[in-house]
Amino acid sequence: MAQPPYDPYGYGSQDPYAQQYSQPQSVQHHYYGSGPPVPPRNNGMAIASMVLGIVGVLSCGVLVFSIGAVIFGHVAQSQIKRTGEGGNGMAVTGLILGYLFFVIGLLYWIVIVGIYGAAWWSLSQDPTY
Repeated sequence: MAQPPYDPYGYGSQDPYAQQYSQPQSVQHHYYGSGPPVPPRNNGMAIASMVLGIVGVLSCGVLVFSIGAVIFGHVAQSQIKRTGEGGNGMAVTGLILGYLFFVIGLLYWIVIVGIYGAAWWSLSQDPTY
């Protein structure tokens, strides 16, 4: 009588310790699409507006930074409306800081020029000078 081939597991050709799992089906939701949602890119002009607004705060009265923040903020908002990019909050932040510190810097320079002008005028009117 012929002997059957050696069966190491004693259960036929199947390994009892091998785990046979089926791959889970991927769940597709209508709001996920093919992957996680990707946030829109931030507009570069919006970033520049916010940075110039912060630099305008830190420079205390240098009007160039505030004017730049206002210009970049308005350009960024128009681009964001047209292209759908992100960064509207940064553009608004740059606009608020730009306008606020433009007014503060303008008032500062008006006061300084007024003080020096009044001092010069009073010295020019003094006959003993």
